[in-house]
Amino acid sequence: MKQMRIAGLVTVLCLASLAAWAKIPPPPPQDPAAKAAADEKKAAQAAKDKAELTAAEEATVKNFQDNMKKMGKPVPKPQPVAAASTPAKGGESKPQGNTLKAAEKSKKS
Repeated sequence: MKQMRIAGLVTVLCLASLAAWAKIPPPPPQDPAAKAAADEKKAAQAAKDKAELTAAEEATVKNFQDNMKKMGKPVPKPQPVAAASTPAKGGESKPQGNTLKAAEKSKKS
């Protein structure tokens, strides 16, 4: 019986919240000046975050290298990371590794 009351209460609260949500009007559109200011602020924050991340990464690498030197182990050289390739566009096939096979397939099609 108690579980039925709880389930009923949860259902009523969900329905009430949906009704309240439906009545909220959409926000008014931003004026161009405010939108430009928000974009500038967002860009400045992104630049600041990137600088902080770079500084933290450099400090981590320096700490790792110092610890390796203290232990008397060789410090590994950094390996470059290859950039991710762009995914194929929707529906287009990826280029074939062997150009002869690709030419044969295009002739058959």
